[in-house]
Amino acid sequence: MREPGRLGTGIGWRPEIAEAVENMAGVDWVEAVAENVCPGHLPESLLRLRERGITVVPHGVSLGLGGADRPDEARLTALAERAEALGSPLVTEHIAFVRAGGPLTASPLLEAGHLLPVPRTRDALHVLCENVRAAQAALPVPLAVENIAALISWPGEEMTEGQFLYDLVDRTGVRLLIDVANLHTNHVNRGEDPAKALDELPVEAIAYVHVAGGFERDGVWHDSHAHPVTRPVLDILADLASRVTPPGVLLERDENFPDPAELERELTAIRGTLETAKAGTRAAERGTAALVGCGAAAPVAAGEAGAETEPTRSPDTSPTAPAIATPASLTPGDAEAAPDGSAGPGGQAGPGSRAGTDDARRQRVALAQAALLSALVAGTPAPEGFDRVRLGVQARALAAKRADVVAKVAPELPEILADAYRPAFLAYAQRRPMTGGYRRDALDFAEHLLLTGLPEGADTRRLRDWWLERSGPAPLSGRPAARLARATRRVLLRR
Repeated sequence: MREPGRLGTGIGWRPEIAEAVENMAGVDWVEAVAENVCPGHLPESLLRLRERGITVVPHGVSLGLGGADRPDEARLTALAERAEALGSPLVTEHIAFVRAGGPLTASPLLEAGHLLPVPRTRDALHVLCENVRAAQAALPVPLAVENIAALISWPGEEMTEGQFLYDLVDRTGVRLLIDVANLHTNHVNRGEDPAKALDELPVEAIAYVHVAGGFERDGVWHDSHAHPVTRPVLDILADLASRVTPPGVLLERDENFPDPAELERELTAIRGTLETAKAGTRAAERGTAALVGCGAAAPVAAGEAGAETEPTRSPDTSPTAPAIATPASLTPGDAEAAPDGSAGPGGQAGPGSRAGTDDARRQRVALAQAALLSALVAGTPAPEGFDRVRLGVQARALAAKRADVVAKVAPELPEILADAYRPAFLAYAQRRPMTGGYRRDALDFAEHLLLTGLPEGADTRRLRDWWLERSGPAPLSGRPAARLARATRRVLLRR
Protein backbone atom coordinates (compact mmCIF):
# COMPACT_ATOMS: atom_id res chain seq x y z
CA MET A 1 0.00 0.00 0.00
CA ARG A 2 1.23 3.48 -0.83
CA GLU A 3 1.34 6.06 1.92
CA PRO A 4 -1.45 8.66 1.66
CA GLY A 5 -0.41 11.57 -0.52
CA ARG A 6 2.53 9.74 -2.07
CA LEU A 7 2.81 9.07 -5.80
CA GLY A 8 4.98 5.96 -5.74
CA THR A 9 6.76 4.62 -8.83
CA GLY A 10 5.62 5.76 -12.25
CA ILE A 11 6.49 5.96 -15.93
CA GLY A 12 6.07 8.62 -18.57
CA TRP A 13 2.96 7.87 -20.62
CA ARG A 14 3.53 8.17 -24.37
CA PRO A 15 1.15 7.06 -27.16
CA GLU A 16 3.79 4.68 -28.52
CA ILE A 17 3.87 2.67 -25.27
CA ALA A 18 0.33 3.32 -24.04
CA GLU A 19 -0.72 -0.33 -24.17
CA ALA A 20 2.48 -1.49 -22.51
CA VAL A 21 2.04 1.03 -19.69
CA GLU A 22 -1.54 -0.14 -19.08
CA ASN A 23 -0.35 -3.72 -18.74
CA MET A 24 2.63 -3.03 -16.45
CA ALA A 25 2.35 -4.31 -12.91
CA GLY A 26 3.24 -1.97 -10.09
CA VAL A 27 2.87 1.33 -11.96
CA ASP A 28 1.37 3.73 -9.43
CA TRP A 29 1.13 6.83 -11.62
CA VAL A 30 1.99 8.26 -15.01
CA GLU A 31 3.05 11.60 -16.43
CA ALA A 32 1.79 12.91 -19.78
CA VAL A 33 3.24 15.77 -21.84
CA ALA A 34 0.62 18.47 -21.35
CA GLU A 35 0.86 19.90 -24.86
CA ASN A 36 0.12 16.46 -26.35
CA VAL A 37 -3.17 16.04 -24.48
CA CYS A 38 -6.47 17.63 -25.51
CA PRO A 39 -8.84 18.09 -22.53
CA GLY A 40 -11.94 17.48 -24.66
CA HIS A 41 -10.54 14.36 -26.30
CA LEU A 42 -8.41 12.55 -23.74
CA PRO A 43 -6.74 9.39 -25.02
CA GLU A 44 -8.70 6.26 -24.17
CA SER A 45 -5.61 4.80 -22.53
CA LEU A 46 -5.38 7.69 -20.06
CA LEU A 47 -9.08 7.43 -19.32
CA ARG A 48 -8.71 3.73 -18.54
CA LEU A 49 -5.77 4.42 -16.26
CA ARG A 50 -7.76 7.11 -14.44
CA GLU A 51 -10.66 4.69 -13.97
CA ARG A 52 -8.26 2.29 -12.27
CA GLY A 53 -7.19 5.01 -9.85
CA ILE A 54 -3.85 5.70 -11.53
CA THR A 55 -2.77 9.31 -11.02
CA VAL A 56 -1.97 11.28 -14.18
CA VAL A 57 0.24 14.38 -13.95
CA PRO A 58 0.46 16.84 -16.88
CA HIS A 59 4.04 17.86 -17.60
CA GLY A 60 4.38 21.13 -19.53
CA VAL A 61 7.25 21.87 -21.90
CA SER A 62 6.35 25.16 -23.60
CA LEU A 63 5.55 27.70 -20.88
CA GLY A 64 9.09 29.05 -20.62
CA LEU A 65 8.93 30.22 -17.01
CA GLY A 66 12.61 31.15 -17.13
CA GLY A 67 12.08 33.46 -20.09
CA ALA A 68 12.10 37.24 -19.85
CA ASP A 69 8.42 37.63 -20.79
CA ARG A 70 5.60 37.12 -18.35
CA PRO A 71 3.85 33.75 -18.75
CA ASP A 72 1.41 33.62 -21.64
CA GLU A 73 -2.14 33.58 -20.29
CA ALA A 74 -3.40 31.22 -22.99
CA ARG A 75 -0.69 28.68 -22.19
CA LEU A 76 -1.46 28.93 -18.48
CA THR A 77 -5.16 28.43 -19.16
CA ALA A 78 -4.39 25.38 -21.31
CA LEU A 79 -2.23 23.86 -18.58
CA ALA A 80 -4.94 24.49 -15.99
CA GLU A 81 -7.55 22.84 -18.23
CA ARG A 82 -5.42 19.73 -18.56
CA ALA A 83 -4.92 19.48 -14.80
CA GLU A 84 -8.66 19.71 -14.24
CA ALA A 85 -9.55 17.27 -17.04
CA LEU A 86 -7.12 14.68 -15.67
CA GLY A 87 -8.00 15.26 -12.01
CA SER A 88 -4.31 15.81 -11.30
CA PRO A 89 -2.95 16.65 -7.84
CA LEU A 90 -0.27 18.95 -9.34
CA VAL A 91 1.23 20.13 -12.62
CA THR A 92 4.88 20.48 -13.57
CA GLU A 93 7.00 22.65 -15.84
CA HIS A 94 10.67 23.53 -16.33
CA ILE A 95 13.16 26.10 -15.11
CA ALA A 96 14.10 27.09 -18.64
CA PHE A 97 13.51 29.52 -21.45
CA VAL A 98 12.15 28.27 -24.77
CA ARG A 99 11.79 31.48 -26.78
CA ALA A 100 13.39 34.92 -26.87
CA GLY A 101 13.15 38.22 -28.67
CA GLY A 102 9.95 40.14 -29.29
CA PRO A 103 8.91 43.54 -27.88
CA LEU A 104 11.35 43.55 -24.96
CA THR A 105 14.27 43.47 -27.39
CA ALA A 106 12.63 45.04 -30.47
CA SER A 107 13.69 41.95 -32.42
CA PRO A 108 11.92 39.00 -34.05
CA LEU A 109 10.54 36.39 -31.69
CA LEU A 110 12.56 33.17 -31.94
CA GLU A 111 11.54 29.70 -30.78
CA ALA A 112 14.17 27.28 -29.48
CA GLY A 113 12.05 24.15 -29.70
CA HIS A 114 14.07 23.07 -26.69
CA LEU A 115 14.57 23.77 -22.99
CA LEU A 116 17.51 26.16 -22.57
CA PRO A 117 19.24 27.03 -19.28
CA VAL A 118 18.48 30.18 -17.34
CA PRO A 119 21.51 32.22 -16.19
CA ARG A 120 21.94 31.83 -12.44
CA THR A 121 21.99 35.53 -11.73
CA ARG A 122 19.98 37.77 -9.44
CA ASP A 123 18.19 39.32 -12.42
CA ALA A 124 17.18 35.95 -13.84
CA LEU A 125 16.15 34.64 -10.41
CA HIS A 126 13.94 37.67 -9.82
CA VAL A 127 12.23 37.27 -13.21
CA LEU A 128 11.79 33.53 -12.67
CA CYS A 129 10.24 34.08 -9.23
CA GLU A 130 7.76 36.61 -10.63
CA ASN A 131 6.82 34.23 -13.46
CA VAL A 132 6.42 31.30 -11.07
CA ARG A 133 4.14 33.37 -8.83
CA ALA A 134 2.00 34.29 -11.84
CA ALA A 135 1.73 30.64 -12.82
CA GLN A 136 0.86 29.58 -9.28
CA ALA A 137 -1.94 32.15 -9.19
CA ALA A 138 -3.39 30.90 -12.49
CA LEU A 139 -3.27 27.15 -11.82
CA PRO A 140 -5.91 25.22 -9.87
CA VAL A 141 -3.35 22.83 -8.31
CA PRO A 142 0.19 23.19 -6.96
CA LEU A 143 3.08 23.73 -9.37
CA ALA A 144 6.43 21.94 -9.34
CA VAL A 145 9.34 23.04 -11.53
CA GLU A 146 12.14 20.90 -12.94
CA ASN A 147 15.89 21.47 -13.13
CA ILE A 148 17.07 20.98 -16.70
CA ALA A 149 20.07 19.45 -18.47
CA ALA A 150 22.38 21.72 -20.44
CA LEU A 151 25.26 21.56 -22.87
CA ILE A 152 26.34 25.13 -22.25
CA SER A 153 27.13 27.38 -19.30
CA TRP A 154 26.38 31.08 -18.93
CA PRO A 155 29.38 33.29 -18.19
CA GLY A 156 29.33 35.36 -15.01
CA GLU A 157 26.87 33.25 -13.03
CA GLU A 158 26.41 34.36 -9.43
CA MET A 159 25.29 31.14 -7.75
CA THR A 160 25.30 27.38 -8.04
CA GLU A 161 22.30 25.36 -9.14
CA GLY A 162 21.54 24.29 -5.58
CA GLN A 163 21.67 27.86 -4.31
CA PHE A 164 19.51 29.07 -7.20
CA LEU A 165 16.87 26.42 -6.48
CA TYR A 166 16.99 27.11 -2.75
CA ASP A 167 16.28 30.80 -3.24
CA LEU A 168 13.54 30.04 -5.78
CA VAL A 169 11.74 27.81 -3.29
CA ASP A 170 12.34 30.21 -0.41
CA ARG A 171 10.81 33.15 -2.30
CA THR A 172 7.87 31.41 -3.99
CA GLY A 173 7.07 28.23 -2.07
CA VAL A 174 7.09 26.33 -5.37
CA ARG A 175 7.75 22.58 -5.28
CA LEU A 176 10.65 20.95 -7.10
CA LEU A 177 10.78 18.20 -9.68
CA ILE A 178 14.36 16.97 -9.44
CA ASP A 179 15.68 15.16 -12.49
CA VAL A 180 18.69 13.11 -11.36
CA ALA A 181 19.61 12.39 -14.99
CA ASN A 182 19.90 16.14 -15.54
CA LEU A 183 22.19 16.43 -12.52
CA HIS A 184 24.41 13.79 -14.13
CA THR A 185 24.28 15.60 -17.48
CA ASN A 186 25.40 18.85 -15.86
CA HIS A 187 28.16 16.98 -14.03
CA VAL A 188 29.62 15.71 -17.32
CA ASN A 189 28.97 18.82 -19.41
CA ARG A 190 29.54 21.60 -16.90
CA GLY A 191 31.62 20.00 -14.16
CA GLU A 192 28.92 20.48 -11.51
CA ASP A 193 29.00 18.09 -8.56
CA PRO A 194 25.60 16.35 -8.10
CA ALA A 195 26.29 15.73 -4.41
CA LYS A 196 26.97 19.43 -3.85
CA ALA A 197 23.73 20.32 -5.62
CA LEU A 198 21.84 17.91 -3.36
CA ASP A 199 23.62 19.38 -0.33
CA GLU A 200 22.41 22.86 -1.21
CA LEU A 201 18.88 22.41 -2.52
CA PRO A 202 15.85 22.09 -0.20
CA VAL A 203 15.12 18.37 -0.53
CA GLU A 204 12.01 18.78 1.61
CA ALA A 205 10.43 20.73 -1.28
CA ILE A 206 10.72 17.82 -3.74
CA ALA A 207 7.39 16.83 -5.32
CA TYR A 208 8.86 13.93 -7.28
CA VAL A 209 11.92 12.76 -9.18
CA HIS A 210 12.70 12.00 -12.84
CA VAL A 211 15.05 9.23 -13.95
CA ALA A 212 16.11 8.96 -17.61
CA GLY A 213 18.81 7.62 -19.91
CA GLY A 214 21.29 9.24 -22.22
CA PHE A 215 24.68 8.70 -23.84
CA GLU A 216 28.13 10.27 -23.98
CA ARG A 217 29.88 11.25 -27.20
CA ASP A 218 33.17 13.14 -27.47
CA GLY A 219 33.03 14.16 -23.83
CA VAL A 220 29.49 15.53 -24.08
CA TRP A 221 26.54 13.88 -22.35
CA HIS A 222 23.33 13.94 -24.35
CA ASP A 223 20.15 13.70 -22.29
CA SER A 224 18.39 11.71 -24.99
CA HIS A 225 15.56 9.98 -23.10
CA ALA A 226 16.12 7.30 -25.74
CA HIS A 227 18.72 5.09 -24.04
CA PRO A 228 18.79 2.90 -20.92
CA VAL A 229 19.28 4.47 -17.50
CA THR A 230 22.97 4.31 -16.54
CA ARG A 231 24.52 3.39 -13.21
CA PRO A 232 25.79 6.96 -12.46
CA VAL A 233 22.20 8.23 -12.72
CA LEU A 234 20.98 5.52 -10.34
CA ASP A 235 23.82 6.41 -7.96
CA ILE A 236 22.60 10.02 -7.82
CA LEU A 237 19.07 8.72 -7.18
CA ALA A 238 20.47 6.65 -4.32
CA ASP A 239 22.24 9.69 -2.87
CA LEU A 240 19.03 11.72 -3.03
CA ALA A 241 16.97 8.87 -1.50
CA SER A 242 19.47 8.59 1.37
CA ARG A 243 18.65 12.20 2.27
CA VAL A 244 14.87 12.20 1.86
CA THR A 245 12.18 9.77 0.76
CA PRO A 246 10.96 11.21 -2.56
CA PRO A 247 7.14 11.27 -2.81
CA GLY A 248 7.38 9.84 -6.31
CA VAL A 249 9.94 8.61 -8.83
CA LEU A 250 9.22 8.39 -12.55
CA LEU A 251 11.02 6.76 -15.48
CA GLU A 252 11.10 8.93 -18.63
CA ARG A 253 11.46 7.53 -22.14
CA ASP A 254 10.63 9.58 -25.23
CA GLU A 255 12.34 7.84 -28.15
CA ASN A 256 13.64 4.47 -29.30
CA PHE A 257 11.19 2.59 -27.09
CA PRO A 258 12.37 -0.88 -26.07
CA ASP A 259 10.10 -3.84 -25.49
CA PRO A 260 7.91 -3.65 -22.36
CA ALA A 261 10.09 -6.16 -20.51
CA GLU A 262 13.07 -3.81 -20.75
CA LEU A 263 11.04 -0.90 -19.39
CA GLU A 264 9.87 -3.07 -16.51
CA ARG A 265 13.48 -4.04 -15.75
CA GLU A 266 14.38 -0.35 -15.53
CA LEU A 267 11.48 0.26 -13.15
CA THR A 268 12.66 -2.69 -11.06
CA ALA A 269 16.17 -1.20 -10.94
CA ILE A 270 14.72 2.11 -9.77
CA ARG A 271 12.69 0.42 -7.03
CA GLY A 272 15.75 -1.56 -5.96
CA THR A 273 17.85 1.60 -5.76
CA LEU A 274 15.26 3.28 -3.56
CA GLU A 275 14.94 0.25 -1.27
CA THR A 276 18.71 -0.10 -0.89
CA ALA A 277 19.06 3.60 -0.06
CA LYS A 278 16.22 3.38 2.44
CA ALA A 279 17.76 0.33 4.09
CA GLY A 280 21.11 2.08 4.33
CA THR A 281 19.51 5.11 5.95
CA ARG A 282 17.74 2.92 8.52
CA ALA A 283 21.00 1.15 9.34
CA ALA A 284 22.76 4.49 9.79
CA GLU A 285 19.95 5.67 12.06
CA ARG A 286 20.24 2.51 14.18
CA GLY A 287 23.97 3.01 14.47
CA THR A 288 23.49 6.61 15.51
CA ALA A 289 20.89 5.60 18.09
CA ALA A 290 23.30 3.02 19.53
CA LEU A 291 26.03 5.64 19.85
CA VAL A 292 23.65 8.05 21.57
CA GLY A 293 22.56 5.28 23.94
CA CYS A 294 26.20 4.78 24.94
CA GLY A 295 26.53 8.47 25.69
CA ALA A 296 28.60 9.31 22.61
CA ALA A 297 28.04 12.47 20.61
CA ALA A 298 26.16 11.80 17.37
CA PRO A 299 26.87 14.36 14.66
CA VAL A 300 24.22 14.48 11.96
CA ALA A 301 24.96 15.79 8.48
CA ALA A 302 22.86 18.72 7.34
CA GLY A 303 19.92 17.53 5.29
CA GLU A 304 20.36 13.86 6.34
CA ALA A 305 17.14 11.87 6.39
CA GLY A 306 15.66 11.72 9.87
CA ALA A 307 17.58 14.74 11.16
CA GLU A 308 15.44 17.11 13.20
CA THR A 309 18.10 19.52 14.41
CA GLU A 310 17.43 23.25 14.46
CA PRO A 311 19.47 24.83 11.64
CA THR A 312 21.93 27.58 12.46
CA ARG A 313 20.54 30.95 11.41
CA SER A 314 22.29 34.08 10.35
CA PRO A 315 21.04 37.35 11.84
CA ASP A 316 19.30 38.31 8.57
CA THR A 317 17.59 34.96 7.96
CA SER A 318 13.83 34.59 8.14
CA PRO A 319 12.85 32.52 11.21
CA THR A 320 10.54 30.40 9.06
CA ALA A 321 13.12 29.06 6.60
CA PRO A 322 16.29 26.97 7.04
CA ALA A 323 19.39 29.07 6.58
CA ILE A 324 22.27 28.26 4.27
CA ALA A 325 25.29 30.36 3.48
CA THR A 326 24.80 31.38 -0.12
CA PRO A 327 25.90 34.25 -2.34
CA ALA A 328 22.39 34.15 -3.75
CA SER A 329 21.24 36.02 -0.64
CA LEU A 330 20.69 39.61 -1.64
CA THR A 331 22.84 42.35 -0.19
CA PRO A 332 21.09 45.43 1.25
CA GLY A 333 22.01 47.41 -1.84
CA ASP A 334 20.40 44.81 -4.10
CA ALA A 335 17.27 44.15 -2.04
CA GLU A 336 14.04 43.52 -3.85
CA ALA A 337 11.28 46.05 -3.59
CA ALA A 338 8.69 45.46 -0.92
CA PRO A 339 5.35 44.06 -2.17
CA ASP A 340 3.86 47.54 -2.08
CA GLY A 341 6.70 48.94 -4.16
CA SER A 342 7.96 51.09 -1.29
CA ALA A 343 11.63 50.32 -1.83
CA GLY A 344 13.75 49.35 -4.78
CA PRO A 345 17.42 48.50 -5.30
CA GLY A 346 19.72 50.54 -3.09
CA GLY A 347 16.77 51.45 -0.86
CA GLN A 348 15.27 53.86 -3.37
CA ALA A 349 11.74 54.66 -2.36
CA GLY A 350 8.73 55.40 -4.48
CA PRO A 351 5.55 53.62 -5.56
CA GLY A 352 6.81 53.14 -9.11
CA SER A 353 10.25 51.80 -8.19
CA ARG A 354 9.34 48.13 -8.18
CA ALA A 355 7.62 48.23 -11.56
CA GLY A 356 10.54 50.10 -13.06
CA THR A 357 13.04 47.65 -11.58
CA ASP A 358 11.02 44.66 -12.83
CA ASP A 359 10.98 46.05 -16.36
CA ALA A 360 14.72 46.78 -16.30
CA ARG A 361 15.53 43.30 -15.05
CA ARG A 362 13.29 41.71 -17.64
CA GLN A 363 14.91 43.70 -20.41
CA ARG A 364 18.42 42.73 -19.31
CA VAL A 365 17.44 39.07 -19.20
CA ALA A 366 15.62 39.41 -22.53
CA LEU A 367 18.64 40.89 -24.31
CA ALA A 368 20.96 38.19 -22.98
CA GLN A 369 18.63 35.33 -23.88
CA ALA A 370 17.85 36.73 -27.34
CA ALA A 371 21.56 37.04 -28.13
CA LEU A 372 22.20 33.45 -27.08
CA LEU A 373 19.21 31.99 -28.91
CA SER A 374 20.00 33.95 -32.06
CA ALA A 375 23.52 32.52 -32.03
CA LEU A 376 22.11 29.01 -31.65
CA VAL A 377 19.38 29.10 -34.29
CA ALA A 378 20.10 32.03 -36.61
CA GLY A 379 23.85 31.88 -37.07
CA THR A 380 24.63 35.23 -35.44
CA PRO A 381 27.96 35.67 -33.55
CA ALA A 382 28.34 33.97 -30.20
CA PRO A 383 27.79 36.31 -27.25
CA GLU A 384 30.92 37.22 -25.32
CA GLY A 385 32.04 34.72 -22.70
CA PHE A 386 30.40 31.60 -24.17
CA ASP A 387 32.35 28.55 -25.26
CA ARG A 388 32.03 28.74 -29.05
CA VAL A 389 32.78 25.05 -29.56
CA ARG A 390 30.08 24.06 -27.09
CA LEU A 391 27.66 26.52 -28.68
CA GLY A 392 28.28 24.79 -31.99
CA VAL A 393 27.45 21.41 -30.43
CA GLN A 394 24.23 22.86 -28.99
CA ALA A 395 23.28 24.50 -32.30
CA ARG A 396 23.70 21.25 -34.19
CA ALA A 397 21.72 19.39 -31.55
CA LEU A 398 18.86 21.91 -31.83
CA ALA A 399 18.78 21.59 -35.63
CA ALA A 400 18.81 17.80 -35.40
CA LYS A 401 15.96 17.87 -32.89
CA ARG A 402 13.96 20.16 -35.19
CA ALA A 403 14.44 17.73 -38.05
CA ASP A 404 13.35 14.79 -35.89
CA VAL A 405 10.25 16.47 -34.47
CA VAL A 406 9.13 17.88 -37.84
CA ALA A 407 9.44 14.36 -39.24
CA LYS A 408 7.09 13.19 -36.48
CA VAL A 409 4.46 15.90 -36.79
CA ALA A 410 4.60 15.82 -40.60
CA PRO A 411 5.60 12.24 -41.51
CA GLU A 412 4.67 12.83 -45.15
CA LEU A 413 7.72 15.08 -45.62
CA PRO A 414 10.33 12.32 -45.12
CA GLU A 415 8.21 10.11 -47.38
CA ILE A 416 8.10 12.71 -50.16
CA LEU A 417 11.76 13.70 -49.88
CA ALA A 418 13.13 10.25 -48.94
CA ASP A 419 16.88 10.31 -48.18
CA ALA A 420 17.06 14.00 -49.09
CA TYR A 421 14.80 15.02 -46.20
CA ARG A 422 17.35 15.32 -43.43
CA PRO A 423 20.17 17.13 -45.30
CA ALA A 424 17.59 19.46 -46.89
CA PHE A 425 16.03 20.29 -43.53
CA LEU A 426 19.38 20.83 -41.79
CA ALA A 427 20.46 23.19 -44.57
CA TYR A 428 17.15 25.04 -44.21
CA ALA A 429 17.48 25.26 -40.41
CA GLN A 430 20.96 26.79 -40.47
CA ARG A 431 19.68 30.29 -41.27
CA ARG A 432 15.94 30.03 -40.76
CA PRO A 433 15.04 29.91 -37.07
CA MET A 434 11.76 28.54 -35.87
CA THR A 435 9.29 31.35 -35.15
CA GLY A 436 6.25 29.22 -34.31
CA GLY A 437 5.55 25.64 -33.31
CA TYR A 438 6.80 22.54 -35.07
CA ARG A 439 3.74 22.28 -37.32
CA ARG A 440 4.36 25.83 -38.52
CA ASP A 441 7.99 24.86 -39.03
CA ALA A 442 6.97 21.95 -41.25
CA LEU A 443 4.83 24.21 -43.42
CA ASP A 444 7.57 26.84 -43.66
CA PHE A 445 10.11 24.19 -44.68
CA ALA A 446 7.83 22.84 -47.41
CA GLU A 447 7.12 26.35 -48.68
CA HIS A 448 10.83 27.12 -48.74
CA LEU A 449 11.52 24.06 -50.88
CA LEU A 450 8.69 24.85 -53.27
CA LEU A 451 10.00 28.38 -53.78
CA THR A 452 13.71 27.56 -54.01
CA GLY A 453 13.71 24.10 -55.54
CA LEU A 454 13.32 20.54 -54.34
CA PRO A 455 16.16 18.03 -54.08
CA GLU A 456 16.65 15.90 -57.18
CA GLY A 457 14.13 13.09 -57.45
CA ALA A 458 11.60 14.61 -55.03
CA ASP A 459 7.93 14.73 -56.06
CA THR A 460 7.20 18.45 -56.51
CA ARG A 461 3.50 17.98 -57.20
CA ARG A 462 2.96 15.82 -54.14
CA LEU A 463 4.76 18.33 -51.88
CA ARG A 464 2.79 21.22 -53.41
CA ASP A 465 -0.51 19.41 -52.81
CA TRP A 466 0.53 18.62 -49.23
CA TRP A 467 1.41 22.26 -48.53
CA LEU A 468 -1.74 23.68 -50.15
CA GLU A 469 -3.97 21.30 -48.20
CA ARG A 470 -2.51 22.35 -44.85
CA SER A 471 -1.74 26.02 -45.33
CA GLY A 472 -5.41 27.03 -45.28
CA PRO A 473 -7.38 29.42 -47.48
CA ALA A 474 -5.79 32.58 -48.80
CA PRO A 475 -6.17 35.37 -46.20
CA LEU A 476 -8.53 38.23 -47.03
CA SER A 477 -6.55 40.96 -45.28
CA GLY A 478 -4.68 43.50 -47.35
CA ARG A 479 -1.66 43.67 -45.02
CA PRO A 480 1.78 43.05 -46.57
CA ALA A 481 2.13 39.62 -44.94
CA ALA A 482 -1.24 38.59 -46.32
CA ARG A 483 -0.36 39.87 -49.78
CA LEU A 484 2.90 37.89 -49.62
CA ALA A 485 1.02 34.75 -48.62
CA ARG A 486 -1.41 35.18 -51.52
CA ALA A 487 1.47 35.71 -53.93
CA THR A 488 3.23 32.62 -52.61
CA ARG A 489 0.11 30.54 -53.12
CA ARG A 490 -0.27 31.83 -56.69
CA VAL A 491 3.31 30.86 -57.48
CA LEU A 492 2.85 27.40 -56.04
CA LEU A 493 -0.47 26.84 -57.76
CA ARG A 494 1.12 27.61 -61.11
CA ARG A 495 3.76 24.92 -60.66
